[in-house]
Amino acid sequence: MTRGVPHLADPAWLLLLLALPLLAWLHHRRAAHGALTYSRLPVGRGVGRSWRLHLPFYARLLALACLVLALARPQLGYALEESLTEGIDIEIILDISGSMGAEDFKPKNRLTVAKQVVRDFVAGRPGDRIGLVVFSGGAMTRAPLTTDRA
Repeated sequence: MTRGVPHLADPAWLLLLLALPLLAWLHHRRAAHGALTYSRLPVGRGVGRSWRLHLPFYARLLALACLVLALARPQLGYALEESLTEGIDIEIILDISGSMGAEDFKPKNRLTVAKQVVRDFVAGRPGDRIGLVVFSGGAMTRAPLTTDRA
């Protein structure tokens, strides 16, 4: 796979972002016309509205903008590369039971040696699809057949 260009799956949702400035304007218009009127005495002239009164509204507005952006579903596309290989399918079966802890190969145990043999084997088979099944009491697929060596 090759990395693609970031894009939006549903860009039409971004039209809702145009409503956010309208909501901000309506909020300020409503806030400018307070429910109480104060005296015109010079005592209260230096007192203004605190920005903290508007903070919850703008936090909601930011959350709404993030929600609209999420609805547009930003994605990082990947392009599939078709690969034609002339290999075979190989399934590796590996015993991971307690007996593999025996240290027959000093200073390593059987499991460590088996994993190294599998690594070397896989490195020598670049065009083959390789899978891995491990077993102890029961079998479990750890990696399906794939050409991915990561």
